[in-house]
Amino acid sequence: MEKKNGFHVAVLGATGAVGQQMLKTLEQKNFPISKLTLLSSPRSAGKKLTFKGVEHTIQEVNPDSFSGVDIALFSAGGGVSKEYAEHAVRYGAIVIDNTSAFRMEENVPLVVPEVNEQALYNHQGIIANPNCSTIQMVVALEPIRKKYGLNKVIVSTYQAVSGSGAAAVEELFSQTKAIVHNESYEPAILPVKGDKKHYQIAFNAIPQIDKFVENGFTFEEMKMINETKKIMSLPDLRVAATCVRLPVATGHSESVYFEIKEEGISVQEVKDLLATAPGVVLQDDPENQIYPMPADCVGKSDVFIGRIRKDLDESKGFHMWVVSDNLLKGAAWNSVQIAESLINLGIVK
Repeated sequence: MEKKNGFHVAVLGATGAVGQQMLKTLEQKNFPISKLTLLSSPRSAGKKLTFKGVEHTIQEVNPDSFSGVDIALFSAGGGVSKEYAEHAVRYGAIVIDNTSAFRMEENVPLVVPEVNEQALYNHQGIIANPNCSTIQMVVALEPIRKKYGLNKVIVSTYQAVSGSGAAAVEELFSQTKAIVHNESYEPAILPVKGDKKHYQIAFNAIPQIDKFVENGFTFEEMKMINETKKIMSLPDLRVAATCVRLPVATGHSESVYFEIKEEGISVQEVKDLLATAPGVVLQDDPENQIYPMPADCVGKSDVFIGRIRKDLDESKGFHMWVVSDNLLKGAAWNSVQIAESLINLGIVK
């Protein structure tokens, strides 16, 4: 199915945190590339990056940058995606977009390969990569949905600051250092850069990710709610989310409560199911204090699940703890996985 010498791949936003992870992932997974084009805003154009030992000069993106490109990985912000995706499609490229620009558009597949790979057949040139916190949760829930059905999901997230970009990670480190050394500091990025107020993230928890909407939820929470329904093709699924930013550099954690349709299912049955699920690593041995933690998931492309237990009041209710590297499975790896699926399914040739 592959082209003889591989594919012409473009990465838009190559110097960003996710763009860097995309390049690293393409290299580690030995993705079949015949030509690599690195694109960015004027600010980063001219910089050089090394891929598989070869130095590449980053080019300033323009409407004609996608001539001859087979697959274009976008991670440069929603506005940039809106501006250039149609140009890439016009040149025949398939765009895999890592922003929220197209996720809820009806004619754009929103894809997590372990969950809804077949949706790729319906693409019209653009494929959306879901929100990082949504991805790891649906990977954990899909095997359960397939076998036992799914009625309700309530999730609380504990999200790493790298989800807000490299500058937020730097702010976490600088604030931590300042507090430890009793120095002054001025928060400038979190919860939302440019918003009315900014708060300390070091030694703190901020119960706001993205801006609030009229219903009292944040955009991040609404992304999880709406994207989960779309990816799993369950428009009537009851979903609620509370998203919290923690002073962790990389790795999102989630406490997920879910209710299944079947009665009489044991914790061991759920564990056995998840132990063999694609993209999942089960780490669940409370007696020996074995459970997933973000510090252990960094640099790994799987979704880690533990603390599976039955709800004490609801016979069909269960709780679990889900952890993943938000820059890898939550962004770069899922995007590259989609590209691999396009090849494996014969959609791109």
